[in-house]
Amino acid sequence: MTPVDFPNIRNITISGRIASGTTTLANNLIKTLGWELLEGGELFGKFHEEHLDDKSELAVSRRPDEVDLEYEEMIKKILKEKNHQIIQSHLAGFDAQGIPGVFKILVTCEDANGEDRIDIRIDRLVNRKGLHVDDAKHEIREREKSNLEKWRRMYAGEDPNWVYWDPKYYDLIVNTYDHNPEESLNLVLEKIGFNK
Repeated sequence: MTPVDFPNIRNITISGRIASGTTTLANNLIKTLGWELLEGGELFGKFHEEHLDDKSELAVSRRPDEVDLEYEEMIKKILKEKNHQIIQSHLAGFDAQGIPGVFKILVTCEDANGEDRIDIRIDRLVNRKGLHVDDAKHEIREREKSNLEKWRRMYAGEDPNWVYWDPKYYDLIVNTYDHNPEESLNLVLEKIGFNK
């Protein structure tokens, strides 16, 4: 499939909290646009295989800051130099600030009051990974907590209110609490000017 071109969009980032729906949206977009998907977890694993001798350092809390910084610089380099990339990663939208030609999507799962529906995200993780509910709760809560602690220290001067899912970093917010996968895809396609 020939990749679809857009006049002002070279690359797309998709960010969101764990099990918010970023993977589903990314996969649906690559099928429609013919672009390449760079999935954050997979990229991260490959990057760290080359940069870490001690695999226990893959855990966020034990990983040296300089490794994270080097990884984020790699993401920025891809966004600046390549085209037709969809990068799905927690910090991809944050990394893309100030880089021209990048359309930044935030995926949320929030009710009408703007409350995160962690119960739905836990349920999605249980179904996707086959985890026990308690394990899914632990993975979401602990991973998000340790990620935020580290990134607040590294990128936000320890600001206790900083979150990478702040809408100010994004061009479009897709709420998967309100929209099914097809509706979410159509929202994005309409916003980026894709004509079927």
